[in-house]
Amino acid sequence: MKRRFVDLSMTISSDPRTDPPGMHPEIEYTRHSESASSIASYFPGLTKADLPDGEGWATERIRLSTHNGTHMDAPYHFHSTTDYGKTRAPTIDEVPLDICFSAGVKVDLRHLPDGHVATADDLKEALDKIEYALTPGDIFLANTRAGDVFPEEGFIHAGCGFGREATLFLTEQGVKVVGTDAWSWDAPFSHTARKWAETRDSSIIWEGHKAGREQPYWQMEKLVNLSSLPPSGFEVICFPVKIKAASAGWSRVVAMFTEAGQ
Repeated sequence: MKRRFVDLSMTISSDPRTDPPGMHPEIEYTRHSESASSIASYFPGLTKADLPDGEGWATERIRLSTHNGTHMDAPYHFHSTTDYGKTRAPTIDEVPLDICFSAGVKVDLRHLPDGHVATADDLKEALDKIEYALTPGDIFLANTRAGDVFPEEGFIHAGCGFGREATLFLTEQGVKVVGTDAWSWDAPFSHTARKWAETRDSSIIWEGHKAGREQPYWQMEKLVNLSSLPPSGFEVICFPVKIKAASAGWSRVVAMFTEAGQ
């Protein structure tokens, strides 16, 4: 059998368009020509001239949040407890590995306006359109308008989000892992803030995430290339970096297709 992969992960960079102000990754690069002294510190008497072409090593020092770039959120990110307060919410180093490699399904929600909070009916309609019935263990991917905007200005304000009702609809079908190409699983904060200013209804703030208080689930954000995927017929591989007691971990997410060999 032949395997084909589609990269669903964005490149971590210092691009200010991928995160709100004050949350951007910072990358300090050390080039080959700059690191000879670092190598020499391990070998007293060594000079730059002793190294091939006078070059040392290339390294990077990065300051970033576990929520920068393509990443997976653990239930602990949403709330300290889950299962209606009965259990401690698991952290990213406690993710069950078997849920990170499973059949994927993608729904196209690009027709929903920026800031729209998707409902269970929205998801049912999208699934009916592709004639797909969710099964336990499916990895659910949402292609929103944010995927068309990335990496341009306005990305963090683009795409629909998912409310409590839609999120619980998925978890009740046995979905453990979800993903979106938007900055957040919830509607962009800029849109929610306007609604909250009008209604003062605090239940709309982060309601998709907070559904994890009731049923635990694992959530991927800032995926790319979802528009290139078919609705189904692929597997998703999404193992997060193992960070002790953390709320999230960076993930190299890929879609894998198995095809008959030539």
